[in-house]
Amino acid sequence: MATTSNGPEIRQWIADFVAETLPAETLEQVVTRLDNAIIARIPELRDRDMRRDLAASSRAHAVAVLSGLTQDRFDYPVPEEAHAFARTVARRGYDVRLLLRVYHLGQEAVIDYMTEVLEQRQLPRDIERSVLLRLFDRTTRWVSTSVEQLTDTYTAERERGLRAAFTQRAEIVRALLDGAEVDAESASARLGYRLAQRHLALVLWTDEDTAPLPSAGDGEAVGQLDRIVARYAATLGNGSFLTMPSGASALWGWVGVDGEVPDPGDPVWSVEAPVRVAVGLPAAHTAGFRAGHREAVAARHVAERARPGIARVLHYSEVEVAYLAGADEVAMRSLVERELGALAAPDAQSARLRETLHAYLRARRSPDAAAKLLGVHKNTVRYRIQRIEELLGHSLDQRGPRLEIALDCVAVYGV
Repeated sequence: MATTSNGPEIRQWIADFVAETLPAETLEQVVTRLDNAIIARIPELRDRDMRRDLAASSRAHAVAVLSGLTQDRFDYPVPEEAHAFARTVARRGYDVRLLLRVYHLGQEAVIDYMTEVLEQRQLPRDIERSVLLRLFDRTTRWVSTSVEQLTDTYTAERERGLRAAFTQRAEIVRALLDGAEVDAESASARLGYRLAQRHLALVLWTDEDTAPLPSAGDGEAVGQLDRIVARYAATLGNGSFLTMPSGASALWGWVGVDGEVPDPGDPVWSVEAPVRVAVGLPAAHTAGFRAGHREAVAARHVAERARPGIARVLHYSEVEVAYLAGADEVAMRSLVERELGALAAPDAQSARLRETLHAYLRARRSPDAAAKLLGVHKNTVRYRIQRIEELLGHSLDQRGPRLEIALDCVAVYGV
């Protein structure tokens, strides 16, 4: 007799598969694979914040669908993370068809993945067929339920005034960042922000383990980030600013500045956890609007790869060398090992010597200036520099610039 899709053998195989897949590490690998398959077909999702919101949605969906596979239930409640992703799609000005395509491609990716798993395990053909039929039935119901509810969520978000004002602003910002020719005066009027000035570009987001949005979906996380940009505009700028949500808990911002921008160590930059901020270099007009944003995105890239304990506000001016060197991580690590040698060890003594050398090079090789930076006696600096040269096996005069690059990288990424 042929095996049915509800037979005990099928149920047991599915229960075993779910138990193997639900642990966090395995689930994360599966979600990453499914998301990569979707992103390969929808390039708009390659953006860091879009990808982050998609991953949160996919992860929550995966748990719900896997849990339902072992039960005789046909309802699949749509998780809040999926509603947050639908709102992000609306806020970024994309058509609802992008959201629908995500779910249809997601179903394809799930079926492809399960087909591969079944082929690897070489199950009898009747069991393989029954499992695939059950999976196809459940994923079809899941997609149908999700699309119906999330289309409503997307539409509601668009109807909250975003279609007319926010989406138009998003389109202008996207055109500016893409380098399109834009009439600066007209764009300024529509944005409510003057492009013919110096800009300070910001990227703000929250730590990965922070919930993307409260269940009410009222944009509380983005609202908090928006208030931080407003504070920056009032305290270090000329009062004008522009913001655009780039994810459920992430924001792009520009602040108009007239005078000098405070140093990175100034308390005016301070933010509280879980907020993170990346800051570009101040620059003028549409070219500066675009370049500053690119630098802020680069500083964020460094912040997300950096060692634990890195500052919550990271300025591109502080990490430019580390960003450029870190573009090829293998090459960067080779540079660090080659230039620092024994100084690249993870112990506390090596860390002290690296800190001293970094301060000494940044102080233009002045023991007095380095001592002030470090809060130690100048003779301590001289002794440590002598010890450093012994460990390196050469004078600092020989490879100073390369050493400073290596130390910049270690200061950000660690050893």
